[in-house]
Amino acid sequence: MKRFSLAIATLVLFTACKKEDHGDANLHITGNIKGLSQGKLYIQKIADTSLIPMDTIIINGDSKFESHLKIDSPQMLYLFVDRGQTNSVDNNLPFFAEPGNMKIESYNEEFFKRAKITGSENHKIYQDYLKIKARFTDDNLDLVKENLQATKKGDVAKLDSISAKAEMLTKRKYLYTVNFALQNADHEVGPYLALSEIYDAQIKYLDTIRKSMTPKVAGSRYGKMLTEFVAERKKAEEAPVK
Repeated sequence: MKRFSLAIATLVLFTACKKEDHGDANLHITGNIKGLSQGKLYIQKIADTSLIPMDTIIINGDSKFESHLKIDSPQMLYLFVDRGQTNSVDNNLPFFAEPGNMKIESYNEEFFKRAKITGSENHKIYQDYLKIKARFTDDNLDLVKENLQATKKGDVAKLDSISAKAEMLTKRKYLYTVNFALQNADHEVGPYLALSEIYDAQIKYLDTIRKSMTPKVAGSRYGKMLTEFVAERKKAEEAPVK
């Protein structure tokens, strides 16, 4: 019995020590950037419109990495890869982090494109949004090409038609984003999209998203930011014109 008690006590002490190693961290990230043998990884967050590092990981022979972080609520973070002498614009990966266990896997080549992120429901929802957003982006690029061709030809009627299509496309994108945020008002990605994608939309749409947030989301980082932003917009729009 004494041996059993001692074993249990040792296990409890070992577990406690393991927890203390990471302080009050509530986000555990593991990952693998295949093909990356030398370099640094930076996990960053936005503070006062600037990216600041939360953790720095040195890659030296082993492409696997691990990080323990503390976040107050689900939020967008960024995994930046520094390849040393290798210059690349494909070096920054946004991911919607939330407390718990997350896994990030990618490759040194096509780091952004081939990334696979699991363990976050908010990120999964965000990825669904990006797929539809990409369609709007492609449609807009097509209109840009048409506009350039019409401009070269001096086709005024065509330019007017393209302008009308572009305006309609923008409205469709905004309405889609509003509906998407409303459908996901129980996740922090909802107010995030309102703030990052349609911050200049009509205030009635932003206010509808604000009112649709669950108490948990309303009390989160982006929930509070949206509430404050809507209040400021209302105040500015209701102020008398001098």
